[in-house]
Amino acid sequence: MENLIDKNIGKKKKQLLSYYRNRASELVAEVKGIFSESEYKERATATNKGLIEAKHTLLKILEQKANKEKWKPEDLLKGVLIVTYTNYIVMMETRNDVWSYEYMAFARRIGELWEPFCQLCWEYPVNKDVSYIVPPLFNDVRKKLSKEIEDFIDKLKISPKERTELKKYYEKTWVLVTSGEINLELDLHFEKGKDKFVVDFKSGFSSNEKGNTNRLLLVASIYKILEEGHRCLLFVRSQEEKNNHYLQTLKKSGLWTVYCGKETYDMINKITGFDLSKWMKENVNWENDFDAKMYAHLKENRLIQYLEW
Repeated sequence: MENLIDKNIGKKKKQLLSYYRNRASELVAEVKGIFSESEYKERATATNKGLIEAKHTLLKILEQKANKEKWKPEDLLKGVLIVTYTNYIVMMETRNDVWSYEYMAFARRIGELWEPFCQLCWEYPVNKDVSYIVPPLFNDVRKKLSKEIEDFIDKLKISPKERTELKKYYEKTWVLVTSGEINLELDLHFEKGKDKFVVDFKSGFSSNEKGNTNRLLLVASIYKILEEGHRCLLFVRSQEEKNNHYLQTLKKSGLWTVYCGKETYDMINKITGFDLSKWMKENVNWENDFDAKMYAHLKENRLIQYLEW
């Protein structure tokens, strides 16, 4: 494994797949000795955990070597992407061996893996002016807004009684708003230069997304009134025409700037300085990268259609 990680890691897809598959074989043998045939879910969880740990080990070695040898940011990111992508391939193969995929689980899994894969461009940015920021807490936002409004009320030319009544009504509105927890944390919070951004990733809007849409509208409306001037970006994996009316609701709200399909990758490139779309065209090849058994299962069960990043 020592020779596996070097500056040419981006060209070692076959070697990485071989490494992960050998590790997966060891893990499957281990879990078979712990869990019975009927405990296939436990087997799947255990092997998945082991493969994630294997990936983290490779990434630690990769980062250490890149820092020591002073690699360019782009070379480091390319290494991280290929280590991660090949790990995804073998994780899905192994999961399918232990617990065969059906359409819903596979479609969901492809979407779940896409989001953190895209976020690697922020974790290892090529542009030096991109960095993570801590998302605000709603309690802090409430305290700040409450003080601003109370200060404003105190300056109004009204009687003390009217001022007190107005503050009471104002507090009642907060009671309604905070009757449930409001989590302002989205998928990604970062700044580029002096500008602050929040990002939510979605594979697509193809089912009943009413609850999620309402939450996104509420959260974005709160960000809009903050002095920091956060911009809310929605990155959607699928093309716009493949999504339902909930996406259009967000797009027409004036609160979210929506990017779909190719637009998403163009924006990732613009922000982070890395052309992820180009890298994927050169490196992501589901048909050739999955082993024969996995690809035959996908083809037989009509799951190929979900292999879209």
